[in-house]
Amino acid sequence: MNYTFTLFRRFALFLSLVAVVSLQASAQQNTAATLQKLDAYYQKALKDWDVPGMAIAIVRNDSVIFAKGYGVRDLKTGGQVDANTVFGIASNSKAYTAAALGILVDEGKLNWNDKVTKHLPWLQLYDPYVTQELNIKDLLSHRAGYRTFSGDLLWYNTTYSRREILERARHLKPAYSFRDGYGYSNIMFIAAGEVIEAISGQTWEDFIKQRFFSPLSMNRSYTSVNELAGKDNVASPHGFDEKHKPYPTTFTAWDNWNPAAGIFTSVSQQAQWMRLQLNRGTYKGQKIFSEDASGMMWTAHNALPISKQAETNVPSTHFSAAGLGWMMNDYEGRKILAHGGGHEGMNSRTVLVPEENLGIVILTNSMSSIMSPLANYTLDQFFGVQNGRDWSQTSLDNMAKARKAQEEAAAKAAKEKPRKSKPTMDLEAYAGTYTSPLYGDATIRVQNKQLVLDLAPAPALGGKLTHWQHDIFDLEWKNNFALLTPTKVRFIVGSDGKIAEMRLDANNPDFHFSELEFRKVK
Repeated sequence: MNYTFTLFRRFALFLSLVAVVSLQASAQQNTAATLQKLDAYYQKALKDWDVPGMAIAIVRNDSVIFAKGYGVRDLKTGGQVDANTVFGIASNSKAYTAAALGILVDEGKLNWNDKVTKHLPWLQLYDPYVTQELNIKDLLSHRAGYRTFSGDLLWYNTTYSRREILERARHLKPAYSFRDGYGYSNIMFIAAGEVIEAISGQTWEDFIKQRFFSPLSMNRSYTSVNELAGKDNVASPHGFDEKHKPYPTTFTAWDNWNPAAGIFTSVSQQAQWMRLQLNRGTYKGQKIFSEDASGMMWTAHNALPISKQAETNVPSTHFSAAGLGWMMNDYEGRKILAHGGGHEGMNSRTVLVPEENLGIVILTNSMSSIMSPLANYTLDQFFGVQNGRDWSQTSLDNMAKARKAQEEAAAKAAKEKPRKSKPTMDLEAYAGTYTSPLYGDATIRVQNKQLVLDLAPAPALGGKLTHWQHDIFDLEWKNNFALLTPTKVRFIVGSDGKIAEMRLDANNPDFHFSELEFRKVK
């Protein structure tokens, strides 16, 4: 009887092992089929979106199960993109800055609720109350009161140091009450980088390299454009021309914004960062930051409203919020941690699904929005969403409609172009020095019977002015930076009949030129 029972137990165990092996084999086959399907989808999307190059990596259960490059590094010089091609990840860097502060909390050198002025006593914002109450979590969750991208012209191509940028931030007017709204703020992440330096005695760059790049073996990851010189397998940024076709451009070293968006890396190396994140601060058995720090970063600190359009398009989403260095929402019953990145000429996205031990990173050398639809389609495949939508085509269709509306509006504006006229004053009347308390000095000078604008904080900006109508001129930017859009220079006449002020008017989604408020001083 005992012998028979033992035989039965062994046979049952054998069947269980066979079942497990069979399930594992089936799961591997399913994963392989999913990745093959995704690979084909990515290749098609690259062509449909007219993106020069991109790379994608997927992490699952602490393993890199997919890492591949598509297209070329540079439309002019070529070069195949692969999983080790270096791209700018821009604002995906914010999660590194938040995690760096988490390390300092773990070490007892910082508290998440510390007032920022405890570590940066010189910091002064527009509102004295906000200056006094602003804490570390406020810096990282976009709730300081600014509108999205407020103050970004302080770092864009300027010679200002991080401290000089923050000292000028006292002139930035809030758009909503403190901790009572959302406004994406690069400026506050620059402040977070200054806190890291004040506490650790290391620059933000050195801290990131020592605490993250080194233990994660991210030996081809960089914290400045200046470090890319002489490196191979680096993608070139690309802008869009007036026909919406990509063209290669060059990087500009904006080291003053590095804590907000300064990291350059590849998908194979960013995959190691995703492994660290999904393992809640531990990488290959080494604790980099604590689970408590991870939990704090992944907590919703600033709730965002969900639009009616979003409710209709993605009905499974019920919340959206800013964490610390991460954005979050729910999708198909899972919590999603994600962040995008927009460098001049490069866009990217990182997505984490903790419940699925899943991470996705998409890096491109284009300013298109290809990353989000590809990430969404990838999630659908791993979630097993039945009859999932073609996210790429849907986005392209929506873009085509928006572009058609823009072209119709532009054609209408062209027909309504004002009749030829002359400036209301001699050109010399517009010339002089103008000062913005926020930005610094600008000068208007006459050169070859044409007005020229120079911006003292940003020598690479400015350009020639061509009269449009009345006291308004078209600005021809002297450098073809991808983030710049058509801009007009408008002069305002004072009560004495002379030019008193100057404004730069631009429908630019990235920069608020209206914040500059130049007044003529001589």
